[in-house]
Amino acid sequence: MTLNVEVLQTSFQLIEDREQDFKVAFYTNLLGDYPEVKPLFAHTQMDQQGDHLFGSLKFVVENLRNSELLEQTLKGLGTRHVEYGVLPQHYPLVGNSLLKTLAGLAGDGWTPEVKQAWVDAYTVITTVMLEGADYPPEVLKLAEKEE
Repeated sequence: MTLNVEVLQTSFQLIEDREQDFKVAFYTNLLGDYPEVKPLFAHTQMDQQGDHLFGSLKFVVENLRNSELLEQTLKGLGTRHVEYGVLPQHYPLVGNSLLKTLAGLAGDGWTPEVKQAWVDAYTVITTVMLEGADYPPEVLKLAEKEE
């Protein structure tokens, strides 16, 4: 899949200086829409978690043309998320919350083209992170049944 790098970078500029708004909106969306993920954050410093999330998103956007570094980093992130208790079925929930947050903050800048660029990007991010996660087959089968 080819990503629309220009659209992703330009649209990220709409929210880049609104980091605090992004962090609050994202976790409000995620935990409000999907309360079942709240236990994953029971022992989490949410300010730091928000910093990590926004930093990771910024890293992805800044490195869209450096596929080797991006792939290596995302696989490592996928591995770490297994340790945090994240399951494959959580990825779509995060994606939905990400898109909802970006749309809310981008306002009129959230066009169908921008939305598609972010859907495509999140699909790639998820795929690479799951490759790094290396879940046992029984976890993957359980996730497929829940879809």
